[in-house]
Amino acid sequence: MCPDCEDFARTVLLLGQLALYADMAGADLDFVDAVSPSLAVSLPEPPPGMFPDDPDHDPGGGPASLGDV
Repeated sequence: MCPDCEDFARTVLLLGQLALYADMAGADLDFVDAVSPSLAVSLPEPPPGMFPDDPDHDPGGGPASLGDV
């Protein structure tokens, strides 16, 4: 696996594990609130070819937030 791919996959995995932890009873939500923004910002650009090319895809065309869904 290329180094960029490995970094991307590791960061996505950590974000997923943090989300699962946040849903657990007794989770330290202050920890989640402190760590999640930094982890999300550290998410590297996906390596080329990670996602299929779709000429009709508009990355800015989704809702502004999940609350708008």
